[in-house]
Amino acid sequence: MTRYQSLIPKHFETNIEGKNTHLLLLKNEGGMQVLLTDYGARIVSILVPDNKGNLVDVALGFDSIQGYLESDEKYHGCTAGRFANRIANGKFEIDGKQYTLPQNNGTNCLHGGISGFHDKVWDRRVTYQSHVEFYYVSKDGEEGFPGNLKIMVSYTLTRNNEIIIKYHAQSDADTHINLTNHTYFNLDGEGSGDVLQQVLQINSDEVLFVDENQVPNAVVPVEGTPFDFRTPKKIVQDITENDEQLIAAKGYDHCYVNNKPISQPCATAYSKNTGIQLDVFTTEPGVQLYTGNWMTGNDIGKRGYKYLPYAGFCLETQHFPDSPNQVEFPSTLLKAGESFDSETHFKFSIKK
Repeated sequence: MTRYQSLIPKHFETNIEGKNTHLLLLKNEGGMQVLLTDYGARIVSILVPDNKGNLVDVALGFDSIQGYLESDEKYHGCTAGRFANRIANGKFEIDGKQYTLPQNNGTNCLHGGISGFHDKVWDRRVTYQSHVEFYYVSKDGEEGFPGNLKIMVSYTLTRNNEIIIKYHAQSDADTHINLTNHTYFNLDGEGSGDVLQQVLQINSDEVLFVDENQVPNAVVPVEGTPFDFRTPKKIVQDITENDEQLIAAKGYDHCYVNNKPISQPCATAYSKNTGIQLDVFTTEPGVQLYTGNWMTGNDIGKRGYKYLPYAGFCLETQHFPDSPNQVEFPSTLLKAGESFDSETHFKFSIKK
């Protein structure tokens, strides 16, 4: 049975608020393919050869733009921003001035607000078959954030089956920024069931615990907790532990502290069924593990299967949640005229 569904470019062509959308294809000499759309500067499919040489789509998503517009889960594969993750009470201050943002996740502002970067049609420039750049200008006051922010997100597919994502941004006023890619991975193949039997390693000694509103309130050693992924283990191993953090989130939805340089993986995942391994590298100080706990089953993916809870996992490289309000965290403040630059790599291989 095929592990991917061929997509029809025409189904990704529409007009949203005066801007046209498209399906874009990157491919390399080894047969790997990455399909993207300018709606949300997002990944639609990642087709990777498995241990038998068959292509497997390891990214959750939909077979049309309409699927993304109508889905319960709005963030599949997208560039999340202006501020990925949560800002408590939808508020922060810069130089004594308070800014108020939409509260679209309880009392929090999540992933940039109601109409964040996931909901925008980006301009694009494709060069060769292995590189695409997306551009967007977030105007001063958009979703409550200060400053006219110019953003570039590029995706490069290397001959080594590595997706390199680079972010660059500049603002004409001081603002806060936190960008990530929100791909849901299933290394057994999209639509093949849950990811609970897949093996995960996170090379981190510390994790951010959260309060009842999912806002960080402590940096905690992972040792002796269900959050210890320093040694590879199945995602399912501790996810049902009687732990108040796991119970409140219905699974993992926590940011790990990353002290690894980009030359070393901050996380590695593996499927015994396909042999596909994913290594994640980043310049960011954190990586959010989310195991798709709140998927409803209402969304139907590319191969016609319902996305139930735990249908995919995210490894969202980013700064810490609520950083604008927590001065002890690495700063997310982008000063006017300065540059924000960040880089993340998703590298695929077959585990020997």
